[in-house]
Amino acid sequence: MARLPIKCYLYSEKNKITVIVLKTEKSRIDAVDALRGFAVMAILLVHSLEHFIFPVYPASSPAWLAALDEGVFAVVFALFAGKAYAIFALLFGFTFHLQYASRQSRGEDFGGRFLWRLLLLVGFATLNAAFFPAGDVLLLFSLVGVVLFAVRRLNDRTVLALALLFLVQPVEWYHCFRALADPGFAPPDLGVGAMYGEVAAYTKAGDFWQFVAGNVTLGQKASLLWAVNAGRYSQTAGLFLLGLLLGRRGLFSDSADNARFWVRTLIVGAVAFVPLQALHGLFGEATAARMAATVLDMWQKLAFTAVLAASFVLLYRTARFRRVTDGLRFYGRMSLTNYIAQSVVGALIFFPFGLGLASRCGYALSLVIGVAVFVLQAAFCRWWLRGPRPGALYPPGTAGKSLAPSDVAGREVMRNVLFRSFLPIVGAEEAQCGINN
Repeated sequence: MARLPIKCYLYSEKNKITVIVLKTEKSRIDAVDALRGFAVMAILLVHSLEHFIFPVYPASSPAWLAALDEGVFAVVFALFAGKAYAIFALLFGFTFHLQYASRQSRGEDFGGRFLWRLLLLVGFATLNAAFFPAGDVLLLFSLVGVVLFAVRRLNDRTVLALALLFLVQPVEWYHCFRALADPGFAPPDLGVGAMYGEVAAYTKAGDFWQFVAGNVTLGQKASLLWAVNAGRYSQTAGLFLLGLLLGRRGLFSDSADNARFWVRTLIVGAVAFVPLQALHGLFGEATAARMAATVLDMWQKLAFTAVLAASFVLLYRTARFRRVTDGLRFYGRMSLTNYIAQSVVGALIFFPFGLGLASRCGYALSLVIGVAVFVLQAAFCRWWLRGPRPGALYPPGTAGKSLAPSDVAGREVMRNVLFRSFLPIVGAEEAQCGINN
């Protein structure tokens, strides 16, 4: 963990500014920041291959490039598709615990403030959706997040039981058994395919304002209804609650007992993944079979998510892995900023109102673009966060010293103003910061 200043007083005397830091405390869990950064990076790579849900690709490619594209697609989607989102959801619940526990330690209830933050999250979801035609998962998070508010005072056993109930995917199993009993039964057609057809049409038209208006209305509606068909509401709620439990149990802290927990998680996830992966592709097209296949697909992705998260946490205990992945720590601390910026940059690169490169980029080149965007974002995050930490106007080493205002770099002041102003509102990037919770 890093030590961050949490109190300071500023005195001005004869055009001098004195900074006195009175107290520091351990405020962040680096492994969680890095894991969150890993998840956001993985989301970027998947979205880059998908051209940010704009499926236009080169009409033809040389045989070697077509083979490379297929390999890139297979590897990236096998590793990250459906798993990066799950890690992101897990850490959403974990962050809620930290914020709730911080308020509770002061005799306050975080519930009302959390509901307000969920409402603000709708605003950020709308901003992101404006550049992302498939709708935004943050809107789903803002709706399902009410579950965390509802269970905040329940004991661990009850929360675990509810988490398992959600992860079983009860709605899909109901549809499955209903279809077995009545072969004529079919879940209601929500028209998602037709909606996405309209989204694709106005995206190809290249009218920016039509694109934005359609995304924040029809695109968001299609996304929420797609989540119904995909079982995402139930799974997201379950992941939120598991993250809450990880926080309550302190399982991201670096200890031998926690290492054993993550080893067990890795083994169970790996053992469960193999049969689930084999089974989920064996079902036919009948309604009952499709419902069962949906559940098994979500379970196998959940099992692999456990493998990814456990492997990352265990590797992060080693100094070499921490050095190699150091950039992810900064990247994860600015997760919301990076997530939204990805959509803006991706739209400008691939969509017709921007550079329109979608028709020229196969999967391999799209991956290169995604990696380049990540590298630039990560470099910016490192530069931004290397300055003063929350609660301190100036970088480490200036505490107690008198500085002329002319010596204060403008970017340092700007960093602090933005950090202090927006983090208490957003909540998503506060992560483990206990100052504003």
